[in-house]
Amino acid sequence: MPFKKLHSDIQEALSRLEIITPTPFQSRSIPVIKSGANVFCIAPKDSGKTTTLILTTLQKLKCEAVGNAPRAVVLVENKERALELYNAFLSYTKYNSLRVYVGYEQLHIDVQKSEIFEGIDILISTPKSMNKLFLLNGVSTSQLRIFSIDDAEFLLQKSDSSAIISITQSIRKCQYVIYAEKLLPKLEHFESYFMEHSTKVLM
Repeated sequence: MPFKKLHSDIQEALSRLEIITPTPFQSRSIPVIKSGANVFCIAPKDSGKTTTLILTTLQKLKCEAVGNAPRAVVLVENKERALELYNAFLSYTKYNSLRVYVGYEQLHIDVQKSEIFEGIDILISTPKSMNKLFLLNGVSTSQLRIFSIDDAEFLLQKSDSSAIISITQSIRKCQYVIYAEKLLPKLEHFESYFMEHSTKVLM
C-alpha cells in the first residue's frame, strides 16, 4: 500500500483526516512519483490527484523546513484555486515545520518578494505571478526539488504556457509532475521543454 511507505508524519496526518485506503490512481501514481521521474498523472475528476500532489510533495521534502528558498513549487490556474490548495496543504502540515506560502496576481509583488525572502518550503502560485517573481529575482529556484502543476488544462492558454516555459528554462535540475484529466497534445508538447524522459500514469 503506497500510504504505508510514506513518511510517518504523513501517515499521522492521513490517520487524523481519516484517509485510510488509497484510490486506484494513488496506488499507481505515488510509487512512480516517489521514484523521482518526471510524470504525467492523467486521471478523471475525484480520483485523488490533488491529495497525491500534496502527499508526494511532503514526502519529497521529508516533512521538515530546510533553509530559506522554496524546495517545492505548485502552479495552479488562479487565486481561488491557489487559496483552496493552500488550505488543503495546511491540513497536512499542521504539526510539522514545513512553511507553505501562497502567491497570486492580486497580491502585490513586493509583498510576495519580502514574505518569500523570510523563508518558505512550498510555494503555491499562478504562472503569471511566479514568472513576475522570477523576472524580479523575487524567488530563488536553486534548492527546488519538485515542481507540480495541478489541473494543468489551464495551460492551453498561451500566456500561461509561455510563462511556464520561461520559468522552467532557468531551473537547473528538478522533478516535474503534471496533473490533468486528459493528456492533451498541448501538454505532451512540454516533453520538448521540461518533461524529458517522462513517465505517464493513465487512468
